[in-house]
Amino acid sequence: MNKRVNLMVASTVGTTLEWYDFFAFAMCAVLVFDKLFYNTADPFMATLLALGTFAAGFLARPLGGIIFGILGDKIGRKHVLVVSLLMMGFGTFAVGLLPTYETIGILAPILLLVLRIVQGIAVGGEATGAILIISESMPSHQRAFWTSFTMFAGPLANVLAAMVILVVQRIYGDEGFLEWAWRIPFFLSALLVFLGFWTRRKVEESPEFIAIKSKREHVEHAPLKESFVTHWRRMLTAFFLKASENTFLYIFSTFLVLMATTYLGFARGPVMTAILWASLIEVAVVLAAAATADKFGRRPVLLTGLVLSAISSFALFTLKPGETSPAELQLFVILCLASHGVILGAMAAFMAELFPTRIRFTALSTSYQLASVAGGSIAPILGAILLKVTGSGLAVAIYATVMSIPALVAVLRTPETRDNPAVEPDAPAIKAN
Repeated sequence: MNKRVNLMVASTVGTTLEWYDFFAFAMCAVLVFDKLFYNTADPFMATLLALGTFAAGFLARPLGGIIFGILGDKIGRKHVLVVSLLMMGFGTFAVGLLPTYETIGILAPILLLVLRIVQGIAVGGEATGAILIISESMPSHQRAFWTSFTMFAGPLANVLAAMVILVVQRIYGDEGFLEWAWRIPFFLSALLVFLGFWTRRKVEESPEFIAIKSKREHVEHAPLKESFVTHWRRMLTAFFLKASENTFLYIFSTFLVLMATTYLGFARGPVMTAILWASLIEVAVVLAAAATADKFGRRPVLLTGLVLSAISSFALFTLKPGETSPAELQLFVILCLASHGVILGAMAAFMAELFPTRIRFTALSTSYQLASVAGGSIAPILGAILLKVTGSGLAVAIYATVMSIPALVAVLRTPETRDNPAVEPDAPAIKAN
């Protein structure tokens, strides 16, 4: 198989499977965990506790980003990707085995929290590792296109998780799903991890990393220190961009499930169906946006995606209960996730091109995962609180728009990165066989 295609398939499949695990947990947090793992008479408090456990995975991501980032800059990108995949698979499968609060009491939510932290550490290494091994191996004039495969792994994982949960619900019904069938999506992760491991076992190390590793004097022995001392401005740019993108993602998915089922009055099925079809369309948008970023530059695509995401959030979160049809919900979810897909199309290449190779994994993964705490971890929780306090989704749209402003400023102040070589002169990109 062509080396480029082999690398793309291995990275995309592995990343999709890791995000499937992450999103399956996110969806079940608002569908199941609030009811089975938390002993409280207040449904809203149970929802907040479940979303808090969901957020714990984000709090653990910076730790994973730092650990795997340093390892990735010292021993290579390939080994980090294999270890993170196995960690995620273990954590997710174990969630399916957990007894509920009714069986073991307070130990149930504690164990759920521990496994969520394992997931967070794992994805902290995966998210940037997959981006970098592709960006450092592919031709520079197609870097956005090739790295976009790791970005559309998120929407594709959303499709996979929503599809599995939807099918299980339809087979066993809402009652059966809540009673025990919710475990099936987590058990499936064992098969998915095996598939991911199989596709990654023959992936070659990044040529760019091999080139600098051969020059021992150019390998940074304290990549975290150098990242913060000499590249903090670029790290802030990556931080603001990722925080905004992640906020949009989780209010358009996790929070949407909560709002649509509790505020708009939809059953779970139509909501999961809306996310499924919108995520499929987002995959195509990501690829189109990436091709555009390779032709016209990263900055115009990123700015367009940020503005469109802010505008579409107002369309979605001003829908009224009792006045919204399933078709209208579907349309606005498509608009939101398609707008988010525009950001994803250019984001991976842009962020990889911000940093030199010797500290790229550490600098990017640290800023990337810290941003996930400021963005994705609190977005569903803050959205739920704003909806409860104001009785309207308008405040959520305002919140997401405010989060996008620092990203817009940071991208505007950063020079275009499309023409940056980002590959060492003696580290040629993979060539077709």
